[in-house]
Amino acid sequence: MLETIAENEQQMVALGSALAKAMSMNPEKGGIIYLDGELGAGKTTFSRGVIQGLGHSGAVKSPTYTLVEPYELADCTAYHFDLYRLADPEELEYMGIRDYFGGQNICLVEWPERGTGVIPKPDVKLAISHYNEGRKLSFCACSSKGEVILGALDL
Repeated sequence: MLETIAENEQQMVALGSALAKAMSMNPEKGGIIYLDGELGAGKTTFSRGVIQGLGHSGAVKSPTYTLVEPYELADCTAYHFDLYRLADPEELEYMGIRDYFGGQNICLVEWPERGTGVIPKPDVKLAISHYNEGRKLSFCACSSKGEVILGALDL
């Protein structure tokens, strides 16, 4: 497990970018990242850092109402999921959820517990919690790919 503190939004974005760099250094491209934290913890801010760190130069919007936002990048496709409004995990089957995971795709999943039983297990879990005026980030590897990613993560 790795832990660090982000004192502000810019540091959250920078940490997301650092994770993107660690993921891109892995010869086994792609990965699944679960983001846990209460509303307003900074999951979308962190995701913005990852997506921009992968090379996206435009806006990164929250997929709260669309469930998923795709980002076609030079080396991969990143999918940012927000399952907060999901009523039943089976709804994910109707949108072809299994097609998003795998290969060199990077999947960032907010509120992953809402997709239990349907979405694949993560390579890395990130728990974000309030800490003084900032946020505490706790990274946990959940697979061998996750171990390699966190091993390359420069905090």
